[in-house]
Amino acid sequence: MKKSAKSEFTRRNFIKGASLSVSGIMFVPRHVLGGKGFVAPSDKVTVGIVGAGGKGKENTAALLKHKDVKVVAIADPAEFWDLQRFYYKTTAGRGPVKQMIEGERPHENVKEYLDFRKMLEKEKSIDAIICSTPDHTHAYVSLLSMRAGKHVYCEKPLTHNIWEAREVQRVAKETGLATQMGNGGHSTDGIRETVEYLRDGAIGKVKDIHAWVPVSRWNPTLQGLPKGTSKLPNNFNWDLWLGPREVRDYHKAYTPVTWRDFWAFGCGAMGDFGCHDMDAAVWAYDLEAPESVELIPAGYNDSEIAPYGEIGYYNFKGKGNQSPINLTWYSGGLRPELHEALPQGYSWPNRGTMFLGDKGILVNEGGNRAPKLFPESLEKSYTPPNPSIVRSNGHYRDWIDAIKNGHSASSNFEYGA
Repeated sequence: MKKSAKSEFTRRNFIKGASLSVSGIMFVPRHVLGGKGFVAPSDKVTVGIVGAGGKGKENTAALLKHKDVKVVAIADPAEFWDLQRFYYKTTAGRGPVKQMIEGERPHENVKEYLDFRKMLEKEKSIDAIICSTPDHTHAYVSLLSMRAGKHVYCEKPLTHNIWEAREVQRVAKETGLATQMGNGGHSTDGIRETVEYLRDGAIGKVKDIHAWVPVSRWNPTLQGLPKGTSKLPNNFNWDLWLGPREVRDYHKAYTPVTWRDFWAFGCGAMGDFGCHDMDAAVWAYDLEAPESVELIPAGYNDSEIAPYGEIGYYNFKGKGNQSPINLTWYSGGLRPELHEALPQGYSWPNRGTMFLGDKGILVNEGGNRAPKLFPESLEKSYTPPNPSIVRSNGHYRDWIDAIKNGHSASSNFEYGA
């Protein structure tokens, strides 16, 4: 039977879980939360961690820097991951993350769960959830958590597909809970300066934007889905990890980290980094859905796995007096050609965004770096505008303050979707 567009949460609604497996879950608008679920500015925010892999461990470590936050529980199908061969260079899983928390805060006893739904059901004191699971369960975790009245910080990409993004956006709006997508660069001064320069007309009218990242596949030799099976790691529940996805045999090519290569679980380089390196363009010009999109894979192409690299062409309609904008995306080491306005000897950074205006070029080299203007004569003559965008105290702090004070975090689900 052909599935409808709205049957994305399949496998019989994750073994009936989507039909509200958490006892008594209902939509809880924020204005009726009162004491339970409402956090006064003077109170600690109690947090449950969903997903204790490399990113989950990083997010937890960042939370522990805030004295008004208390992590009370961790949910993850894996007890332990060795991530030394990846960029995390650490161990992760429920055990190592619990050990890290209790090492820093010896008097806090952190509960462990395999299934986040059980955590939501039993840990009534939880105010908020941080979701750091693989992409294919982002929406599932976020929706169930918000329906249970929990504020949610969800790693990027916000969801695995467009329908999920619209659902997450809708439920966030209905509940009024504090939400934040985990594109931390959105809270840096560098992106704010870039947006201010562009809005100030530093390079005139912009028609073309180029954004690139070096990211490629984690499984460079894999062609199609892996064949055969692998022995399951100890204390790892593969069925829970699959969540709403169709049952398949476990293979070591899927975990840890390398799940990003597979369309069933990840979103490729675009899903992983697009919300970072296209963010300044979206913010500065209030870009909505593009009028057309074309992505061309580089190297071996397969319907089940992400390409080694890609070039993507996005065409946006301009708003007001703004001309239409053409945004070109590159991954896998592909980059735009060097422009004649760039100085001799200039080379592209590993990742960045270039804005082409009728008066010059602006380059944001990624991270928290200040924007650069070219030609160099423009950089010397240009007077930056006074700051017009409120500076942030950090991405996590922004979300915590939104929980306590009722304002919207800067990369809330309305923006992230």
